[in-house]
Amino acid sequence: MSEPLRVVVADDQALVRTGFRMILTAGGIEVVADAADGAEAVDAVRRTRPDVVLMDVRMPRMDGLEATRRVLGGPVTAAAPRVIILTTFDLDQYVYAALSAGASGFLLKDVSPEHLVAAVRLVRSGDALLAPAITRRLIERYANRDGRTATLHRDLAGLTPRELEVLRLLARGLSNAELAAGLQLSDATVKTHIARILSKLQLRDRAQAIVAAYETGLVTPGSG
Repeated sequence: MSEPLRVVVADDQALVRTGFRMILTAGGIEVVADAADGAEAVDAVRRTRPDVVLMDVRMPRMDGLEATRRVLGGPVTAAAPRVIILTTFDLDQYVYAALSAGASGFLLKDVSPEHLVAAVRLVRSGDALLAPAITRRLIERYANRDGRTATLHRDLAGLTPRELEVLRLLARGLSNAELAAGLQLSDATVKTHIARILSKLQLRDRAQAIVAAYETGLVTPGSG
């Protein structure tokens, strides 16, 4: 039997932490710690080494953005936890900055129990948690507007023309199946291209890849 997923829940509202703990536990996911602010979250992650962190973006003492930077500040490794940002606003500059810092996606706090459990399992499997239309609007709104929030500075010169094409389409919100159909490639080949892009650019997942495509100018707001 596989080990249960281990999660840290960070939110300044005790009711939210309790509710999420109950939902995750009922879904067979272990909540190993909770935290009321970013500093507590960073400490909890270092202490318990969870698989996933649910991180409120707006917290006292240290916000979720800075906590995400500290949790994910090291090299990109399989052992690093995945961070899901919790927010009440889907188009939030803090959420964009957290994606840039390495978060794997975001959830609105009114998420259904089923979606919450599914989201935690999804990001632990290595996928990014993206609602393509919302994510694209979010990034188009904030990309390159404030240099202080942009933490991705990637050189795309090492990508092949095909990889650049895949990254460009990925940034426009296409799924693997849509990429495969549009480029007349197999799903397996598309997955290989994406894996190589992430490896070459030292990115964790699709969320960072989309941010990188905008930050480097490969895709511009309003294009295509």
